[in-house]
Amino acid sequence: MDSVLDPVIEVSNLDLGYADYIVMRNISFSVRKNDIFVVMGASGCGKSTLLKALIGLNQPLKGEVLYNGKNFWDTDEAEQQNITRRFGVLYQGGALWSSLTLGENVALPLQIYSNLSSIQIREVVALKLSLVGLAGYEDFYPSEISGGMRKRAGLARAIALDPDIIFFDEPSAGLDPVNARMLDDLIIQLRDVLGATIIVVTHELASIFSIADNSIFLDAESKTMIAAGNPNDLLADSRDPRVIRFLTRGAKHPNL
Repeated sequence: MDSVLDPVIEVSNLDLGYADYIVMRNISFSVRKNDIFVVMGASGCGKSTLLKALIGLNQPLKGEVLYNGKNFWDTDEAEQQNITRRFGVLYQGGALWSSLTLGENVALPLQIYSNLSSIQIREVVALKLSLVGLAGYEDFYPSEISGGMRKRAGLARAIALDPDIIFFDEPSAGLDPVNARMLDDLIIQLRDVLGATIIVVTHELASIFSIADNSIFLDAESKTMIAAGNPNDLLADSRDPRVIRFLTRGAKHPNL
């Protein structure tokens, strides 16, 4: 029987890049079931490139990405699709279809990948929008709501199929502190309600310290991962000035 301590994702000796250009090298980490796992680092360090390798958009130059022990990049296309169908992804801008209402946006993956009736789909759509605080907004278009609401609507679509793993790409980007905190609280709530494993790519300190169970730190200069662990532990125990500078944003710290 699976344990919450069993890794659902194992990344081993991953090199990322394009042709001869190396973005990141020798990345290894594991993500436990039901964890909120943060990939952090300054802009340009390769966070989004790593995310694309994890969700099946860009094949790594070297190394393995295992889901429940199965090597994603060493399986056929059908098996890759089976794996990715258990994913939910919230992209930076929400990636909603502007010509569709919020209800239609959330319904889309259900129409494509489920055998639910139209009545059942409407019920699921209402539930998912309610979970993200958008009950009653089914008939609104993305242009008619705020940026924070669009993020939450994108999240409702990402969880439409009850994914096992939810990926967030800079979820707080473009949000004011109040809406960013609301989204952080929502991420924790969804992990608890859905029992999902959460991967968050971010450089926002407030989010990193408030939601992360575990994390890795990517360094643009050395092009590799230079720290791993709970961010609060890293702040307390790390002796690496690059990690401390990032986690304090340059403020004085006794470890420096």
